[in-house]
Amino acid sequence: MRNFTDEQGATWIADVREEATPRHHGRWYLLFRNAQDGSEIEMPEVRWQTRATGERTIRTMADFELRRRLHIVRGRHASNNGPSRIEGVHALRYRTNVSAG
Repeated sequence: MRNFTDEQGATWIADVREEATPRHHGRWYLLFRNAQDGSEIEMPEVRWQTRATGERTIRTMADFELRRRLHIVRGRHASNNGPSRIEGVHALRYRTNVSAG
């Protein structure tokens, strides 16, 4: 578990969570928790074999990397009709020029 701040200065906690699954590999994944309100955002594509490996990785990650991953997962959870409850009323969204086809 590790505390860091996002671009707006809010404090977040990066942690690992175990998925309830019968498989034995990749059961632990990255979780972001807002320190102020306790809301959580999961990033299940970042996985580890054990809790210890996940915790060690999070401890060694740069703040920049944690902010980058949080930004990615927050954008994924944002709706097209305005900011999500996590982002607040002043969230900015940018269009990309990436072609999906």
